[in-house]
Amino acid sequence: MSHVGVALVRALSDNVRLTAGLSKALASRRVVVHNRGRVLADLACAIADGGEVISNFRVMADQQELFGLVASVPTCWRMLKEVAAGGARAQGRVRAAVNAGRRRAWAGIEARHRCIPGVRIADKMLDG
Repeated sequence: MSHVGVALVRALSDNVRLTAGLSKALASRRVVVHNRGRVLADLACAIADGGEVISNFRVMADQQELFGLVASVPTCWRMLKEVAAGGARAQGRVRAAVNAGRRRAWAGIEARHRCIPGVRIADKMLDG
């Protein structure tokens, strides 16, 4: 299966409750088929997978047995337009959801390793 690594990124998004946070941040009174948080998280996963245009996230749709139902390109555009139309308030809610997911991810790393592991860059170890 091509792009199977994106399944790990998608699972991480779900495990740190980023997808749920985005869903709450982008909740709509309209009846929608695709959860807007899932659509935005899928788009982010496609970017992490090397996607360069919005339609690249459709590679997940070609592997429905792994990813389930994936939104269409027009649905993705509608979601982005909804976020843009929401202005600074909507963008702030998205930013808060991302920050909360990031904090949970770092807290999980710290809980498992008792600290944030160092990273080796250019023959130097950056600790902390």
